[in-house]
Order: sequence, then structure tokens, then C-alpha cells
Amino acid sequence: MRELIGPCSNCGKDIYCRDGFLDGVYVEGKLLCFDCAAELKEQEEQTQK
Repeated sequence: MRELIGPCSNCGKDIYCRDGFLDGVYVEGKLLCFDCAAELKEQEEQTQK
């Protein structure tokens, strides 16, 4: 089963719940697709260096 949860807060891509698993991440009150979440993580890691 696939249910639309909403758009990515960053790029607008639709994010779905598939068989009970979120096809994205919820970070700091924002829904993000996996691609945008990975970019955010990369930026945070570079900032910490």
C-alpha cells in the first residue's frame, strides 16, 4: 500500500508511506525526501569541520 504523506519541504517531491515505512525523513519539523536529507547531512558535516 502507498499513501501520499506530503511534499518535501526543500524540493517539493511527493513523499509517500509505503507499507508502513516513510519514504523520506522528518527532521526539525520538516518533511524531507531522502536526497534532500542526504544533502542536509553533508552540509552539516562540512560545517562541523
